[in-house]
Amino acid sequence: MTQPEPGPSPLCLALLLGGAFAPTLACAVAADPAVVQAPSASAPALMHAKLWQAGADPSAYWVSEKMDGVRAFWDGHSLRFRSGLPIAAPDWFTAALPKMALDGELWLGRGRFDELSGIVRRQMPVDADWRTVKYMVFDLPGAPGAFSERAQRLAVVLAGAQHVWLHAVAQQSLANSAALQALLLRTTQAGGEGLMLHRANALWSPGRSDALLKLKLQPDDEARVLAHLPGKGRHAGRMGALLMEMPDGQRFALGTGFTDAQRADPPPVGSVVTYRYRDRTPRGLPKFASFLRVRGPE
Repeated sequence: MTQPEPGPSPLCLALLLGGAFAPTLACAVAADPAVVQAPSASAPALMHAKLWQAGADPSAYWVSEKMDGVRAFWDGHSLRFRSGLPIAAPDWFTAALPKMALDGELWLGRGRFDELSGIVRRQMPVDADWRTVKYMVFDLPGAPGAFSERAQRLAVVLAGAQHVWLHAVAQQSLANSAALQALLLRTTQAGGEGLMLHRANALWSPGRSDALLKLKLQPDDEARVLAHLPGKGRHAGRMGALLMEMPDGQRFALGTGFTDAQRADPPPVGSVVTYRYRDRTPRGLPKFASFLRVRGPE
């Protein structure tokens, strides 16, 4: 089975479619509620992935590489982060996009998230930097039809646009779990982040469901920073851990995975952090959680 590569031609998709440390709360510092707030009410309604369950049958899904990028929603007129905040892209970038809703990732390549993040979050875009950014599109939000139909239409639309930085994410079908795990291993060894699985017959619907799933060698999730917990020993005088709040309101301390520079200048209160973990407790708290990165406004 061929590894999914975000190749230069969106036609490949059409061809494929022819044949997803529990804290001591006494040390917690109350966060400013004016800072720790929910994302903007104008956040677009998007599909969000659940985790793939080991042993499940992938044959009913289209499988693609999970891009290590910044999610970007195009509503036909403006480009936005998933929070609803605008992305300051150059005029030539947005003028070339079709007058229809697109959902995808701004992407530089495997392992280049930090570089990409710096480019797309500038309030004044640097044209030369944006010339290196690709928009990898994987769905048509709100469009009718099953995912197979939407993906085929997407491939045709983006092929007609003929822009070297605008691509439909390549999809492929896999016969069984063994093939899925082999693809995951190849993708990860090559520097990829993991896989996404879209159920082929699923209609577009916002929120989380088994219509969109993600698979990584080690799962990750997101939580909001409530406070900086003081360090001890060699970390005295700087951040020892982050007090995190999960979407369901549960809290935990995230104390590993940070460089010395990140402890000296930790993610700000109110920011959203991505962390890796091995498993969850019966209460749903992450086990062996480790800092991965700050998500940013997207």
